[in-house]
Amino acid sequence: MPTYTCYSVKGHLSTDNKRRAAEEITRVHNEITGAATFFAQVLFVELEAENYFVGGKTLGKQVFLNGQIRAGRSALDRTRLLKALHAALASAIECEPNSVWVYLNDLPARDMIEYGHVLPEPGDESKWLAALPDRDRIRMTET
Repeated sequence: MPTYTCYSVKGHLSTDNKRRAAEEITRVHNEITGAATFFAQVLFVELEAENYFVGGKTLGKQVFLNGQIRAGRSALDRTRLLKALHAALASAIECEPNSVWVYLNDLPARDMIEYGHVLPEPGDESKWLAALPDRDRIRMTET
């Protein structure tokens, strides 16, 4: 359900930074939204320094997290999620908080298919999961 894409300059983040960041992003999303951890995807995109600009200048140590999440979360939960993701990512990659930028984008559940099924509305996950064929439910939860 959530897909978080983390952009940075090539070589800025170590493999350990990425692992810790993926774990923390997954944890935060689960704790705040209640969505199962097996849905959380975290992608890392590393760009050559000469391909990344902010304000017309090549990027330094900035890290950008763009999260696509299901629409329907309250404004309070979105703010909590935004702030918690920011703090967790900065800590996981050992970076100054002002060097981490986070964006959240809502997608209607009906506009997403994962594991071969249109996704449920927030809060309907348990009912949706129970209605899936056994093989799909097992595959999902073993991921």
